[in-house]
Amino acid sequence: MTENAAEYDKKLISRLKLGDKSSFDELVVRYGAKAFQISFGLLSNRFDAEEVVQDAFMKVYTNIEKFRGDSSFTTWFYRIVTNLSRNKYHWHRRRGRDENVSISDNRFSGDGVQLDLEIPDRAFEPDRLLERIEAESTLMDAIKKLPEKFREVILLRHIEDMSYREIAGLLECELGTVKSRIARAREALKFKFAQAR
Repeated sequence: MTENAAEYDKKLISRLKLGDKSSFDELVVRYGAKAFQISFGLLSNRFDAEEVVQDAFMKVYTNIEKFRGDSSFTTWFYRIVTNLSRNKYHWHRRRGRDENVSISDNRFSGDGVQLDLEIPDRAFEPDRLLERIEAESTLMDAIKKLPEKFREVILLRHIEDMSYREIAGLLECELGTVKSRIARAREALKFKFAQAR
């Protein structure tokens, strides 16, 4: 995030603390999509991710006075999103809803939503497309099977393209811990792919 964006966020937060509702709407527009990506990456369920994002923005709105600005707004907000996603994930696991649907699966999931894989570039030959779909599906399935602390860092680093420092701030852990978890997650993924061959 550029310094200008962070400074603009500070202005929005100041306005929101003074009761300016339009500044809240602007924060939703600026960060809603990214928050959904993070939550969906952790939950693999569109409705759950949408619910998490709504809950996260409600927490921002009701707790904005508690935001002191020690970290950037995005770090604070994405931490809320990540924590709510973790809570929802564990809530579902305790209740037995642990079936995840592959991104390449074209059947109906348990919540009645048909999942389609969108291929942005249709210039590939059909056999190349099939290989790509299978590879993406295998990768996402392997990521989903990682322990939670490894799955989070891999998704944030490689799917959300966050820096090590941003991930450390988001997860409230040391930079070295993030690097170690990412290294161990990569090793685990390599092992899973080696077994699949």
